[in-house]
Amino acid sequence: MTDRVLRKLRAGRVLVDAEGMVLGPTEIAIDAEGRIASLAAISEEGLTREEAGALVMPALANAHDHGRGLRTLAFGAADQSLETWLPDLRRQPRVDPWLNAAVALGRLACSGVAAVNHCHNTQDSRALLAEAEAVSRAARDVGVRVAFGWPFFDRNPLVYGDLAPLASFLPEARRPDILKAADGMRDCATNFALFERAKAFEHDHFTLQYHPVAPQWARPETLAAISRASAADGRRIHMHLLETEPQREWAWEHHPRGLVRWLDSLGLLSDRLTVAHAVWLDEEDIALLARRGVTVSVNVSSNLRLRSGVPRIAELLEAGVPVAFGLDGMALDDDEDMLRELRLAWHFGARESRPGGGPGGGPGEGLDPRAVLRGALDAGHRSILGSGAGGRIEIGAAADLLVLDFAALTADCVAPNVDVIRLLLGRAQSRHIRAVWVQGRVVASSGRCVGIDLAELEARLTREARHAYLNSPPDEAAIAEMKTGVSAYYECDCHRTG
Repeated sequence: MTDRVLRKLRAGRVLVDAEGMVLGPTEIAIDAEGRIASLAAISEEGLTREEAGALVMPALANAHDHGRGLRTLAFGAADQSLETWLPDLRRQPRVDPWLNAAVALGRLACSGVAAVNHCHNTQDSRALLAEAEAVSRAARDVGVRVAFGWPFFDRNPLVYGDLAPLASFLPEARRPDILKAADGMRDCATNFALFERAKAFEHDHFTLQYHPVAPQWARPETLAAISRASAADGRRIHMHLLETEPQREWAWEHHPRGLVRWLDSLGLLSDRLTVAHAVWLDEEDIALLARRGVTVSVNVSSNLRLRSGVPRIAELLEAGVPVAFGLDGMALDDDEDMLRELRLAWHFGARESRPGGGPGGGPGEGLDPRAVLRGALDAGHRSILGSGAGGRIEIGAAADLLVLDFAALTADCVAPNVDVIRLLLGRAQSRHIRAVWVQGRVVASSGRCVGIDLAELEARLTREARHAYLNSPPDEAAIAEMKTGVSAYYECDCHRTG
């Protein structure tokens, strides 16, 4: 074993897993395959001051994101309800897809994320294959593990339902284009053919998942085909589900016996499925997801910014649903701080917990912080990489590690025995991160990416985006008309018609 050890990492504390097991001064040896070869207790006197003040823990997983190197507020898509926010995305200027992905992944690496579910939004639907290849390159360059959600979107463009009512709310000159909006959508057969070609882009840090964007945006036959394909090849599925109240209202009308039950009838519900948001689940939905082992990715910041509601974190956990956490490209402070996102989820979970306490918590304690950390480690990694992947520091596990400045986190602490997990969730931020390792390789150190010059790429992305925006400015009048039409569409309950 000694001959195969390539590097060593020493720290005053090692948080082994989400259950709270903490080792004292430890030397972690990493082998040539990027796996943990040994964990050896060492003398504290042998540590440097920096090593003694370090806490090593498993790196984080971002279970739902969209790879937005160019943030939405940067191009004028203001926070608002999802349904009127979507037309604002037309403001996004066209940029180099590799650059966009590299910046997004670089920021995530600096925030402690080693693995991410990347639900791809195309800038040009005709260029999906080229965009996937660009994200694959970016994943290799940054060193973060990426599960690329291949989008299946072949139903209900613009609104949830018939386009004729929407067209009636818009100026007459625009109505023909609205009525033809569905004509250019990529059909299921074409998508599967492209998916097969995209497999050539897979490597250790880039894998494909099926991504039917949401039930209201994918045809029933497409959902059934994805279910069959996943059962045959074992690939995971990632899907938005019941993010907003209008989506729930659409589901009530079109699936009166229950949307989640209908998805189950297609064979979609299994432990290979992750659903994102799931804000508008009812008790029966939650119980069924739990029985099938479906993972729910909670996205608290995004749900706040897009006025979607508060996810039922405590109820999900109490039912036994695996809960993971995602940034959705919409962190509350627009900064991709995954540690702060976990804190937000913890507090929102506590707010909605019952008087007797949340899962694992005592009276008045609310949500057990270990449940949140399990989501960021165990459930999150499984949703991205599959069963048995990530979330624990042990011999033979991949060396996906997060090194924190624990001395800074505890600088004002007077109690002799600090609860490490509560302190992490209570105050840790990206600025406390010293380094991020993925498969035994340092990918971020002291706020800088190792594989790319993130600051230079961010500046380049801004320059390119500004140039594209000035040379091809958005049609402000058309966007305003569409938002007005969309608002009228939902206000008159057009999405609820059969």
